[in-house]
Amino acid sequence: MSEAVAESTTSEAAALRRLAHDAPLEGFDVSDDGLFEHDVAGIVFERMRRDDPVHYCPESRFGPFWSVTRFEDIRTVEMDFERFSSERGGVTIANEPLGGVIPIESFIMMDPPKHDVQRRAIRPALTPSNLRMLEPLLRERVAAILDSLPEGETIDWVDRVSIEVTTQMLATLFGIPVEDNRKLARWSDVATGTTQTGSAPDREQRRREFMECADYFRSLWDMRKKEESEGHDLISLLARTEGTMDMASRPAEFIGNLILLIVGGNDTTRNSITGGVVALNQYPEEYAKLRSNHGLIENMVHEIIRWQTPLAHMRRTATEDTEIGEKKVRAGDKVIMWYLSSNRDESVYPDGDRFIIDRHNSAHHQAFGFGRHRCVGGHLAEMQLRVVWEEVMKRFETIEVVGTPRRVRSNFVRGFLELPVRVHRP
Repeated sequence: MSEAVAESTTSEAAALRRLAHDAPLEGFDVSDDGLFEHDVAGIVFERMRRDDPVHYCPESRFGPFWSVTRFEDIRTVEMDFERFSSERGGVTIANEPLGGVIPIESFIMMDPPKHDVQRRAIRPALTPSNLRMLEPLLRERVAAILDSLPEGETIDWVDRVSIEVTTQMLATLFGIPVEDNRKLARWSDVATGTTQTGSAPDREQRRREFMECADYFRSLWDMRKKEESEGHDLISLLARTEGTMDMASRPAEFIGNLILLIVGGNDTTRNSITGGVVALNQYPEEYAKLRSNHGLIENMVHEIIRWQTPLAHMRRTATEDTEIGEKKVRAGDKVIMWYLSSNRDESVYPDGDRFIIDRHNSAHHQAFGFGRHRCVGGHLAEMQLRVVWEEVMKRFETIEVVGTPRRVRSNFVRGFLELPVRVHRP
């Protein structure tokens, strides 16, 4: 990063921090991507939880929307799919999924019963029993990735570890060659508009890459349909399950579900693996606690997911006139559930901004959602994080952050573009 760009970035961060602290809440637009890139959105959410927990923004580049910021209010919205629909408008604050580059549908953008049918198709790949069978392979790969890291040299943890761990695992779940893992990373970044360059590709490039993704998986789909063996990879399950076996003939659903599985299986865990390193460096007393007791890893995994909250929000659309927290919400209104805020809710998590690896209720977080739309890959994410940290603690005294993390400019994916670190063995 050039000095001029760095100075501009620092100036923007300072201006946004002042805005987050001092601007009147009335009409405040918390969807500004810069608030998330510079990690100051939490300042606004803290004010909202205290003073205006169901907040209305009348004007933004996404149109008007409600922000729901407290834990219990979000749970209420999440559990009531009849009044708050995933189907009517999608699940992100953006008015058009993928920027409207191509039409998509996916089961996360559906209400029951169709949602349940499509979700059920992939569940066998993500059961605890199947994950236990995959764990030795995951551990072997994680060990190889970590053993390849040079001691004392500055490396990018995002590129060398987080992306490799998650995309290699995802390649296995899709039943594709592990050597194609970087294609999955690329398609995930293009879908979320968060490429490693820090800027989204243009509309035509995104369209071409989505078509490349669709063609790749359509060939795989056709191959799986012809095979007699009943594989448990995601494509085989979708291709032979009633309700999804004809999905390839519905292009919007086909590409939509592929993108959902790629982003859900890669981007979120990738950023939690990185976020854990950031958190332990930000709170060295917790790192010391972990070094003295590796038995805290399992609980720390939940705390990493809570503290990082890799997806900042999900959207619902009101299907009727109703109320949330005594605020009158009209039919058709856009309702944004800010998980990043609810996972810091002081009434649930005392001192919620702090990272505490033995926090007693870390597992009671909202990063995976609730009810029918609870993340189907939640156990996979937890397993990957647990194995990474078990293997890290066998090898390294510290993973030292030696530069400023570069964060994604997005109000949806709360992630990292780059994290410079040095690893130190005992």
